[in-house]
Amino acid sequence: MLVIAGCERPGNKVVSPVASKVVGQLPASMMPSVPAQYANGDAAAGKAVFAAGGCSACHTLADAAAKGTIGPNLDQTKPILATVVDRVVNGKGTMPPFKGRLKDVQIADVAAYVVKATAG
Repeated sequence: MLVIAGCERPGNKVVSPVASKVVGQLPASMMPSVPAQYANGDAAAGKAVFAAGGCSACHTLADAAAKGTIGPNLDQTKPILATVVDRVVNGKGTMPPFKGRLKDVQIADVAAYVVKATAG
């Protein structure tokens, strides 16, 4: 059994350790699910959707020569498929939802592209 606890030094606040790198994979039962219509996109087609959809205006993604700074830097965040699908479908923060603007196949394709390009 491993126990990690915060520590306190005189005159300082209590701090807790924070993991800096996660190693391994979550069990399948804990992995976020991806709706079937978005699960098997074509990354090559998704690169065109990324370019045509204006994604580069907000996001940085080296593979697409995108240098946007409004949204997350995708090269740094390396999002998993479930996260990309959720954000494209539902939006979050300043990102609008693209459900209804893009066809399901386009959402699947752009999500596959982002994951492949970032090794997310």
